[in-house]
Amino acid sequence: MKVITEISEGIRLSLESIWANKLRAFLAALGVVIGISFVVLMGWAISGLDKALQDSINLIGEDMLYIDKWDWSGGKKWKEIRNRKDITYQQAKQLISQLTLAEIAIPGVTTWSAQVKANNNFYSGISIYGTSADYGRLPAGDVELGRFFSLFEERETRNVAVLGHKVAKTLFPDQNPIGKYIKIKGRDFEVIGVVKKQGTMLMDFIDDRIYIPIGNFLDIFGGEFYRSVSIGIKAGSIDRMDEVREEARGLMRIIRNLKPWEEDDFSINETKAFEEIVSTFRLYVWGIGLGMTILAFIVGMIGIMNIMFVSVAERTKEIGIRKAVGAKNRSILMQFLIESSTLCLVGALTSVIFCSILVFFVAKFLPKFVPETAFLQPFLPFDFVLYASFVAILVGAIAGLLPAIRASRVDPIESLRYE
Repeated sequence: MKVITEISEGIRLSLESIWANKLRAFLAALGVVIGISFVVLMGWAISGLDKALQDSINLIGEDMLYIDKWDWSGGKKWKEIRNRKDITYQQAKQLISQLTLAEIAIPGVTTWSAQVKANNNFYSGISIYGTSADYGRLPAGDVELGRFFSLFEERETRNVAVLGHKVAKTLFPDQNPIGKYIKIKGRDFEVIGVVKKQGTMLMDFIDDRIYIPIGNFLDIFGGEFYRSVSIGIKAGSIDRMDEVREEARGLMRIIRNLKPWEEDDFSINETKAFEEIVSTFRLYVWGIGLGMTILAFIVGMIGIMNIMFVSVAERTKEIGIRKAVGAKNRSILMQFLIESSTLCLVGALTSVIFCSILVFFVAKFLPKFVPETAFLQPFLPFDFVLYASFVAILVGAIAGLLPAIRASRVDPIESLRYE
């Protein structure tokens, strides 16, 4: 009970001292404010990054595999991957027909920066994606208007198109695009659907696509240059991933005529590629953030230590009086430790309030200008706020330790003579 009374009294005296010397307290705690700001903003950035990763995984599907010429993670040498033979459409169809364990398997081929005509205007930088009707059964194929093209339309190579969300807003900003026509390489396509907005920081290109039957795609673009086809495979559940992966690898090796001792000349990409990218980026954020945080805390500790030494010198007579009426060294030591810790805690709370306002406005208005930043959350992670408060108290206790020891060892007789 006595300890609680001493702590509460120490906090009261600390707040009175901070209020009486507001400018000095602010300058002393500035380093801590900067350090805590780095901690909470770093936590905010990482939590947003984790959300972007999860959004991308949800879009791709946790149970999805993509057999491709290219390695999404970039783990292999570029020259080695570039020299691989393309995966042909015939090979893709052969693999899809032989798979027995997968729930869905679809081919996919893309041309980037295509030119599209709509409403007598030309638009560049749009990607055209040729695929099968089963793409509409995947999360990435969910439509908000109209529908995805059917198996019949795919087989009959009907000139139908499904627009990505951003494409629809660009080509038909004030109109319902369903039933309208667009022109691709001189051929008219009827718009029958619009895919939901799905772009994330890691997959911002997904909203810039136009989806057409793969037969139409190869008929329009196939003669220009050889293209590698990607095969998307939905396992059906996470538990079946290993079985489906091994079946697909074995079949693809047979289709590609690989000898038992030869390495795969294709990649099997999964959401782990995004996890690796995010892990690397998170490591950079942590490294830079922690380095700047430690530097700011060191500066803040030096400032607080100096201020506490000044405070001890100014209150030498007060310390002598307290000791003369029976105060113990422990009480004096605790008072100054509480004061330095309270100073840091006030700095931390100031930082949290400032950062909360900052991230709210950033998350509220930045996505209007940069849609890919929609993953940013308008609040600080609660666990990082707790960590920041704990670190602030710890930093304050460390910074105030030497001044507090000096104050507790003041000779009461000499201090009463101090002017």
